[in-house]
Amino acid sequence: MGEMGEMGNIAKNLSHGLDETLVAADWPPLEATEVDRLLAHFPALAGGGQIQWHSPRPYSAAVTVDTSVGTVFVKRYHRQVRDVAGLSEEHAFMAHLRRRGAPVCQVLAARNGQTALSEGDWTYEVHTLAPGSDLYRDVHSWAPFLKTGHAHAAGQALARFHLAAQGYMAPARSATVLVSSFHLFSAPDPLAAMARQVHSTPALLDYLSARPWQNAVRQVLLPFHHRLQSFQAQLAPLWTHNDWHGSNLLWRRSGSADEVCTIVDFGLADRTCALYDLGTAIERSIINWQGVLEHRDAHVQWAQLRALLSGYHAVCPLARIDWQALAALLPVLHAEYALSELNYFSGVLQDERAAALAYDGYFIGHAQWFAEAEGRRLLAFIAEFDPECEAAA
Repeated sequence: MGEMGEMGNIAKNLSHGLDETLVAADWPPLEATEVDRLLAHFPALAGGGQIQWHSPRPYSAAVTVDTSVGTVFVKRYHRQVRDVAGLSEEHAFMAHLRRRGAPVCQVLAARNGQTALSEGDWTYEVHTLAPGSDLYRDVHSWAPFLKTGHAHAAGQALARFHLAAQGYMAPARSATVLVSSFHLFSAPDPLAAMARQVHSTPALLDYLSARPWQNAVRQVLLPFHHRLQSFQAQLAPLWTHNDWHGSNLLWRRSGSADEVCTIVDFGLADRTCALYDLGTAIERSIINWQGVLEHRDAHVQWAQLRALLSGYHAVCPLARIDWQALAALLPVLHAEYALSELNYFSGVLQDERAAALAYDGYFIGHAQWFAEAEGRRLLAFIAEFDPECEAAA
């Protein structure tokens, strides 16, 4: 397998950082001999191929590879992030969605029938190249949509995704690193549940032992959880994507507009609820968190918010109490993923700067923002959202 040129050799060692810059990648890039060795486990791909592109996304290493039977997408994780069982949980959900007609990328099975393979410290998966244009290839993951129309299309696609996910009854995931779960703040006593998780996770226990995290949770997060308790009936369990933003969607042109063609990257998928997934889409794409950190204006993309919610409602209509539940859920839905990121940065990478950002800026900081003026305005807007008035306007 040949390698990319000089520019490719530079780019493959970089990834998107937490502050919208390019930084040194967490993990070494996939190399030609490694990919050839992996593809030998797949009969149709055993001849190897040519690496064409190194993904700049963090947390793993990934490439596209041109082979004699077409282009494939190869992704590698450290075993502390995903093992074969953890990847297989994602793949089983994806298979259900494909059976229900959802436009989900296809994972290939190796000669032994498995869709996830391990070698040494690494775990691998291979996908066919999904159809559609990767319009967000060079965009950092949590940036706003490029167009308001993309937000509307993403809302519609998310609603259709939730319809396809119905009936998938697997238990919640076993993975605890880089997974967006809803165990703690769906519990009656999140602080007690969090204490149990912290004491059973050495990296979290070690990091948080030097911080007054319990007081911070009481002061910042528990008031929001208290408001959420009135809406338990709106939080019916459902397997969800939990990382819904432009760069995890591939696009095609339909008339004068773009529409979602394929859904990719199920790394954060878990059993949460539909409103959790919709709220995550708001948090990841509608709020400019980098602007918040840099004290810039225009944190909330209001036109995109209206478009996303209207698009979702057009496919899966929500009642007034659902909008209220979504607003109550939004300030806490990030918390468990923030803890899993803290586990990753502190325990797996041992990166204290990134761990501090995950705790101070994300776990606590995002919740604090929702208690401030613009955050309160956003929650009030969602709770009072009227799709009929938006359509008339």
